[in-house]
Amino acid sequence: MRASTTVNPAAVTGTTCGDTTDNIVFHDANVAQLAICGGIAGAITKCGGAPTSTTGSSGTALFKLNAVDSGATINVSKGRWEGCVRAARAVCPTGEFTSTCVGGASTGNVAFSLSAQ
Repeated sequence: MRASTTVNPAAVTGTTCGDTTDNIVFHDANVAQLAICGGIAGAITKCGGAPTSTTGSSGTALFKLNAVDSGATINVSKGRWEGCVRAARAVCPTGEFTSTCVGGASTGNVAFSLSAQ
């Protein structure tokens, strides 16, 4: 979760908490968050390459993303993605979770999860 912005609960839907005792290191989760789509850190502003699914991992953290609509591709912007993760973390402050980012695909939404690895 990035440090400086607000949480919009409407950014996600269907958030459920998994194992809250899993120790996912905060820094690992931040790095994994920016490792989706082959990397969206720095000047990169959105997921490129039009994948239907993608992962981002670092240390103890693994994000998995899938376009919800059949045939849709993931094109989530970095800002939207970070907002979705913040909103899911507001519901599940520790451990694993699954959620759906509203928008972020060529059509429809993006389902995602954070799990320990």
